[in-house]
Amino acid sequence: MKGFTKPLILIFVTLFLDQILKFWIKLNMTLGQEFHLIKDRAIIHFTENNGMAFGLELGGETGKLILSLFRIIAILGIAYGLFYMIRNKFHRGLILNVSLIFAGAMGNIIDSAFYGVIFSESTWYERAHLFPPEGGYSSFLHGKVVDMFYFPLISGNLPLWLPIWGGQDFTFFRPVFNLADTAISIGVILILIGQKRYFKEEVPETSHINSEIVEE
Repeated sequence: MKGFTKPLILIFVTLFLDQILKFWIKLNMTLGQEFHLIKDRAIIHFTENNGMAFGLELGGETGKLILSLFRIIAILGIAYGLFYMIRNKFHRGLILNVSLIFAGAMGNIIDSAFYGVIFSESTWYERAHLFPPEGGYSSFLHGKVVDMFYFPLISGNLPLWLPIWGGQDFTFFRPVFNLADTAISIGVILILIGQKRYFKEEVPETSHINSEIVEE
C-alpha cells in the first residue's frame, strides 16, 4: 500500500464532498432555485445536465448512453494509468493531480449511472426524493449530472464595432459546474503548469561519462 495512501485519501475526500453537496442540492432545492453567496458574483444555482462538464451536452438518449459508456472507459483508463504511475514511482505531484482528475470523473459518472435510479425527478416546483416508491426518474446510465456553482464575474455589452456579436450581452464566467468539474480542471491545469517538472527526462550516467570524454 506504500504510495497509494495519499492518492486514495484525496480521491475519497473529493468524492465524498462532491456527493454530499449534490445530495443536499437534490433533496433541498428545486430546479432553478438559487441563493447568492457574494451578491451577484458567486451563486449556488441548481441545474442539471445530460452531458459533459460545465453543462455541455450530447443530444438524445443515445448520446447520453454513449457519453456514459465513454466516461466508464475513460475512468478505467485513468485508473490503470494511476496504478501504473504509483507502482513505478512517478512524480508525487503528477500522481495527486491525476487522482483529482480520476475523482472528478468518478463523481460525475456516479450521477449519470445512479441518480436516475435513486432519485425522483427534480422540477421547478418540487424537490427530489431519495428512493421514491414509484422508482427513479430514469434508468441506469441515464441519470442527470447535478451542477450548482455559478460565478458570473463580469457582465456587460460587447462593443458595437465587433462583427456579428457587437452590442450583445455577455457574461463571464457563464457555465454552471460542480465540485467534480472543479477537481478535473484543477488536476489538468496543475499538470500543464508542472509538466516540465513531472516529465523531465533522466539523463543516464553513461551520457555524462561520454560528454566528459569528448570534452577531454
